[in-house]
Amino acid sequence: MWLRRVKITALAMVLVLVAGTAGLVWLWHERPSVENIDWPSGPVPAENTLHATWLGVTTVLFDDGETQILIDGFFSRPSLADIAFRRPVDNDAVTINYALHEFGMRRLAAIIPVHSHFDHAMDVGALAKRSSASVLGSESTANIARGAGVPDDQIVVASGGEVYGFGEFKVRLLPSRHGPIGWRGAVPLPGTIDEPLELPSPITTMRLGAAYSIVIEHPQGTTLVQGSSGFIEGALDDIPVDLALLCSYGLASLGREYAESYWQAMVTTTGAKAVVPMHFDDFTRPFGEITPFPKFLDNVEKTAVWFEEFRDTWDTETKLYKPEFGRPIAVFTEPSSST
Repeated sequence: MWLRRVKITALAMVLVLVAGTAGLVWLWHERPSVENIDWPSGPVPAENTLHATWLGVTTVLFDDGETQILIDGFFSRPSLADIAFRRPVDNDAVTINYALHEFGMRRLAAIIPVHSHFDHAMDVGALAKRSSASVLGSESTANIARGAGVPDDQIVVASGGEVYGFGEFKVRLLPSRHGPIGWRGAVPLPGTIDEPLELPSPITTMRLGAAYSIVIEHPQGTTLVQGSSGFIEGALDDIPVDLALLCSYGLASLGREYAESYWQAMVTTTGAKAVVPMHFDDFTRPFGEITPFPKFLDNVEKTAVWFEEFRDTWDTETKLYKPEFGRPIAVFTEPSSST
């Protein structure tokens, strides 16, 4: 009798384990699709005019034909296992070299991470050493660059409110917040990087540092890059914007009310003429593969519906553009169609 009970218990545990594993696999593969978002593409830029090219997560290349500015520059893609088991990760030289060549990054003046988490800042050192570009960001970002051996004269630690000039670009890093997307509203990997950080290293060593809203001004137009779904109320007052590139990750789980406040802080306040969502794509996938996160983590389709509703309520003239990897869009050219 005792042996039979043990066998039954063991069988039940196996069945529970199998069912749980099957459930997790199903949840991981149940994903929304950007193709289901019925928005137009952004306007095509004229030759040698200001444009922005989204390269996944919140990596964005700005180019006016003379000068290039790169936000984040996250090309190495640690695997899900690397992240889950906290294995040391390193820069992917092959992918970095490919991205620099494929997207013509030969005139980089600055590399500017929105904060110092791995999916934004882990490649800054490798990129800076392949160019003469300045690394502009927090002290934590500076320590990632220092750990990679970037010379001090290429590293600029941002101070609040200061304007940094690169060609005709003027860049401001305004204090912001990371989205409260962790357990019970916590921020993932908070804290700072207090000494030079050498790679390989687990992603947990790349702490948040300071989070920024990045405003990129240019005679041809102004862009807001919001790399996380957190915000500070009133931080963007009196800052007019033509194009807003907005992190949408976490908004679906944070709820409609939070998402509406985020929209008002990013779009209504700035009068943004156009909005493109980003950072909805799974950063464990290879560079160039745009696959949204599973629905249980985020739902970009739901967020897109909310953005339409917010636009129709608060900012009826604002255009909504579908994010498209590697396709340049004009920053301020007035489009002829709307969603």
